[in-house]
Amino acid sequence: MSLLNTVMLQAAENGAGLAKGLGAIGAGIAALAAGIGIGQIGKGAVESIARQPEAAGDIRSSMILTAAFIEGVALFGVIAGLLAVVM
Repeated sequence: MSLLNTVMLQAAENGAGLAKGLGAIGAGIAALAAGIGIGQIGKGAVESIARQPEAAGDIRSSMILTAAFIEGVALFGVIAGLLAVVM
């Protein structure tokens, strides 16, 4: 935790505007990447169900679980970016 505090203090002293701008950009990139990733998961699931309709239930449950994991990671990315903006 002390390394993070040191980095944030350096950013506050030397370029608070730059740190806030990069934090906002990072939060936006995390949200955009999550949207692209979930779109790719949906695309793959639809293609898989079209090829093998009898496995639709298993594919759907795997898709939902993977999308939830991506959302969780994206939430951490957005929170980290917003913390950089606030601090």
